[in-house]
Amino acid sequence: MQLASTSTQRTYRYVRLGIIGAVAAIFVSLIAIGTTYGWPTSISALYYTPGRTVFVGALFAVTLGLLALSGHSLEQGLLDLAAVVGPLIAIVPTVIAEGDVPGLTGACPDTAPCVPVEYLPDIANGMVTFAVIGGAGVVLAVVLAIVQKTVSKGLLAVIAIAAAIILGATLWWAMSPESFVPWAHVVATGTFLGLMAVVSVAAAAGAGGTSFRALYLVFAVLFTLSLFFVAAVSVLNLVGADPVGETGVPLILVGECAALGLFAMFWLAQTAQKWDEVDPSII
Repeated sequence: MQLASTSTQRTYRYVRLGIIGAVAAIFVSLIAIGTTYGWPTSISALYYTPGRTVFVGALFAVTLGLLALSGHSLEQGLLDLAAVVGPLIAIVPTVIAEGDVPGLTGACPDTAPCVPVEYLPDIANGMVTFAVIGGAGVVLAVVLAIVQKTVSKGLLAVIAIAAAIILGATLWWAMSPESFVPWAHVVATGTFLGLMAVVSVAAAAGAGGTSFRALYLVFAVLFTLSLFFVAAVSVLNLVGADPVGETGVPLILVGECAALGLFAMFWLAQTAQKWDEVDPSII
């Protein structure tokens, strides 16, 4: 059956569905690892399991999807910034302690959580790539804005903030790797969730009097709560507290699953709301 819609409309539909699919892939990988090898203490710990390929690949797919949805609204500008932060979650793994990852023993020389030294070259390669491609992306964004005559104060502000994030992360890694390696994953994840909370508020403002307005406000509250929850438990993990729930389930795994589920539900709502829009950009 032929679709009575434009190619652009179909592309935006598929990009949004693709983001949902990438999140689903992470959940499937987590379940496969948990039922086959044992449950890691967090979704981020998939990096140290056979699920690493799916985990990292899905995060980069989400990043590309967020960039592809770029438009002229505050919401899209915030999503662009989330896309800049997203790769850092994949490039820099979370710290782990003994027993956090099934089958991985002796990774850290003492009792303190760490990123095993054998992964440091991976981080170095990823950060060099992040700096080069990120810098080139900033330059390209400026050139495209000039060529397409879309230069505006809002766009320039987003580009400037993106450049600051890329430069700041690169300098942090280059000048203080001893603090960057254990903390960058937590900071990137917290920043991403914070941006999604603000995106939800912006989406609510753009939803007018529709039922989606209330839904996006609920997402904003839940994203904020998940941000504080994941941040608090992550800090406890970093200091070796290893918090778990009453059932013995690691709280960080619960928090990350909730945050990732919220992200998927947000995009389900976005897909439903904007399914029939020919031009998804909000001017």
